[in-house]
Amino acid sequence: MPAFVKFQVPKELAEKAYEAVEIAKDTGKLQRGVNETTKAVERGVAKLVIVAEDVSPEEILMHLPVLCGEKKIPYISVPSKMELGKASGIEVPTSSIAISEAGDAKKLVEDIVKETEGLKAGSAPREKPGKKKEEKAEEKK
Repeated sequence: MPAFVKFQVPKELAEKAYEAVEIAKDTGKLQRGVNETTKAVERGVAKLVIVAEDVSPEEILMHLPVLCGEKKIPYISVPSKMELGKASGIEVPTSSIAISEAGDAKKLVEDIVKETEGLKAGSAPREKPGKKKEEKAEEKK
């Protein structure tokens, strides 16, 4: 799991995110790519930010969850940048998308935000780099 992913997203929720992007591209407004997404978050116009987990190098996206947290904008991660690009109506991968106007996907975006908040509340904090789980277990013995 990449360092910028703070909680694990179930496959069903990721599929909902792709669907919301597909609907919003036709009836709402999207910003594609890291630069445009960052601008939308900084301006406070993003309703939901979606980032791809398979981005390399990870540093490209590491600022987005932090920025979203500061601006109180919900975000979610999805497994594939190629699928994210296709869902947004382009034939190339995109590492992030901001939905600024959901259009007909408004209810779907609200559902994703609620489910995401539940995941954040119920997720354990990420383990910091250092000792492996096996080493920690042996220390307890």
